[in-house]
Amino acid sequence: MPANVPRDVDLLIEARWILPMSDGLPTLENHAIAVHDGRLLGPWPQAESALHVRPERVVRLEHHALLPGLINAHNHAGMSLMRGFADDLPLMTWLNQHIWPAESAYVTHEFVADGTRLACAEMLRGGTTTFADMYLSPEAVAEVVAPLGMRVQLCTPLIDFPTPWAPDFTTGLMKTDALRDQLAGYPRISLALGPHAPYTVGDASLDRLLETQHHLGLPIQMHVHETADEVERGMAQDGKRPLRRLFDAGLLGPHFQAVHMTQIDDSDLEILCETKTRVIHCPQSNLKLASGFCPVARLLDNDIAVALGTDGAASNNDLDMFDEMKCAALLAKGVSGDAAALPAMAALAMATREGARVLGMESHLGRLQEGFEADLIAVDLDKINSVPVHHPASAIVYAVNSQQVSHVWIGGEAHVVDGQLTSLDSDAIVAESQRYRDIMRHFPAQGDH
Repeated sequence: MPANVPRDVDLLIEARWILPMSDGLPTLENHAIAVHDGRLLGPWPQAESALHVRPERVVRLEHHALLPGLINAHNHAGMSLMRGFADDLPLMTWLNQHIWPAESAYVTHEFVADGTRLACAEMLRGGTTTFADMYLSPEAVAEVVAPLGMRVQLCTPLIDFPTPWAPDFTTGLMKTDALRDQLAGYPRISLALGPHAPYTVGDASLDRLLETQHHLGLPIQMHVHETADEVERGMAQDGKRPLRRLFDAGLLGPHFQAVHMTQIDDSDLEILCETKTRVIHCPQSNLKLASGFCPVARLLDNDIAVALGTDGAASNNDLDMFDEMKCAALLAKGVSGDAAALPAMAALAMATREGARVLGMESHLGRLQEGFEADLIAVDLDKINSVPVHHPASAIVYAVNSQQVSHVWIGGEAHVVDGQLTSLDSDAIVAESQRYRDIMRHFPAQGDH
């Protein structure tokens, strides 16, 4: 086709601002971007778009910022049904006395599917198009996500004691291998190994994990250095900090996604730099559980890739990435003592471009540029809490709330239009979720604290 003949495309989106999140490309004003066969074309100035494309449909967003779909790099989606179930407790009390007993009592395939459906509705409404999930019954998560069309990295639950998914670590690895084959036909679902944490995975299991990672070539996502107590117990048991133990086991590298990392000393930083291990920061969950503070500014200064995650709704208590961005930016300033630490655009990158990088999806997600997947969201900035807009990125990180997301597209398919979910029945999901409140109302742990 001659270069001067406009191309027929499915959709053209015109926006007041476009934030491509591509290196070296600034925020664009009064530009347009096209979608065809699930991929992006452009962007161009709106006045020039007719030279490039003939759209079947045009969406005009006069007061909106258009940006890549948000990437929630760490979640436990099924735990949305435990939102507020055991609040205001330290991590190990929360886990040992409340969450793990409740999971043993209630978590089934159906529970995880219903909890994931609730989580997906919340995430889509808030602009999240891709998430990494580490929870029991990953098959149930796939069952919900596959027809919905969201993108997910499923981290299979691997731990050294029986769970509703597997009786032991080795069986979990075998089930991971089988699940990989089952999901081969679903390009929006990827798989990762999800060992729980160093304190719940022994040395023999770490050896098996390494063998399986080499065999399957999958990424690993693991809670690491979530609390000072974890590090102290690791030192008492092995004479090593947990990150050093993982390094000595040969597990670290660009494929390794270390979640939380609130406890980082100079030796840890050296290991992270040497191995190019990626980090996932969950600021609100860490604050709520009083787990500590990930030194994000220091990590970024050392060119360590850092993504953002909400953690599960049982410890957050929402899956709102706008909240997470603002909290991360403010916390970085407070921890570092530097008001310039983690500026708005860097925080936004952690929820888009860097999220894709940490999950190994940077070749096709996290940016608005030609050839990338058409995962994008529109945020209405013409609201009383976000005007006047001097700098769109600052407005998005520091002033916007998730209910200002007006449109969400995944692979060019609309999932939110004018603030309404198009692919899920929110009323039915709310009603079903309330049923679990009644089921779990008399769980013994409730009311004890």
